[in-house]
Amino acid sequence: MALSGPQRTVATTVGVVVVMASLGFASVPLYDLFCRVTGFGGVTQEADAGSDVILERTIKIRFDASIDAGMPWEFKPVQREMEVRIGETGLAFYEAHNPTDRPIAGTASYNVFPYEAGGYFTKIDCFCFTEQVLQPGETVQMPLTFYVDPEMVDDRDAKHVQTITLGYTFYETELPEQQAQLATDQAKDVN
Repeated sequence: MALSGPQRTVATTVGVVVVMASLGFASVPLYDLFCRVTGFGGVTQEADAGSDVILERTIKIRFDASIDAGMPWEFKPVQREMEVRIGETGLAFYEAHNPTDRPIAGTASYNVFPYEAGGYFTKIDCFCFTEQVLQPGETVQMPLTFYVDPEMVDDRDAKHVQTITLGYTFYETELPEQQAQLATDQAKDVN
């Protein structure tokens, strides 16, 4: 059956909306993958343990936080900056609060500035490694354990870096299936 002109226009418009929504939903994980592969955005390294070498030279680490336009959480670093010796393991915290009356899941993406330092900023443990779920009214402090790789002082582009800024942005994601079912069941109980 052939579609008439107005029907074809509606079908095309619906198709474009579906494709755009799909691309918007996939943009965060695709951007994260792109950054990991290319190093764009100052992508950090990951390690199971701290550095064996700790230098006397110190470096200032600044912490930044933001949320995506549709994310209803409140999100901020507990401390705005700290100074650590290069190679020393640092521990920082970010705080998230869900002011709504429903559970919300979120995933954090990150960037490092200046970009030259990204390859030397090494995360041992980070809330950004996993999806976070906050219950209604819940506030949590999420840890970040890290160090700055001492090899940075030998890199011609990164050796003059005195301050590294680590920024996180939280995006709302779909609730895990079990959490979503629990929220649905609780909503039914209220009604």
